[in-house]
Amino acid sequence: MADSSLSRLPGVVKAGIGLGLLALVAVAYFVVFYGDVASRINSARTQAEALRQQLDEARRNELSYQKDLAELAEREQKQRELNKVLPTSSEYPAFLSSIQSVANVSGVNLSGWNPQEEVVEAYYARVPMKLSFSGKFHQVAKFFFGVSQLDRIINMENITIKEAIQSGEEVVIKVEALATAFRGLPDAGVDRRAAGQEKAP
Repeated sequence: MADSSLSRLPGVVKAGIGLGLLALVAVAYFVVFYGDVASRINSARTQAEALRQQLDEARRNELSYQKDLAELAEREQKQRELNKVLPTSSEYPAFLSSIQSVANVSGVNLSGWNPQEEVVEAYYARVPMKLSFSGKFHQVAKFFFGVSQLDRIINMENITIKEAIQSGEEVVIKVEALATAFRGLPDAGVDRRAAGQEKAP
């Protein structure tokens, strides 16, 4: 019955009904498929933007970390160099080893060494050691110069020529001296500030 009714309709009406059905299918496709795809695209774009921001933040953090790491390495290197010049401990064995090395290079015979008691100052401590050694004039001069070139600060004080012995055409002299190294007092500044705060009204 329905087919006969449709067959009786004019061609224009049939075409209109067909177009209407196509329009309904297109609307359904747009709502069901395209709308879902568009939503997913927007969600993906939002997620991509969030990830991009996280990546930028991670790169900034990495640059900051690398900068801090470089600064830390530089500070540690400076601290190592400072510890060579002004260590925080007496280090008598290292002190004596440095003196002995210079004596060997200069040709001086280091015959005696006697560590003395430290003398504590405000921000550092003196680390004295009495030395007895012998050699020719130029060897002794070379020894003093070599000591002055060491990384660690060492003063040669109270230099006394005890004896001069003729050895062929050369003169060998026996010398006594006080070699004074220094060490830092890391807590001295803190202690002074604390004392100053305690005395403050």
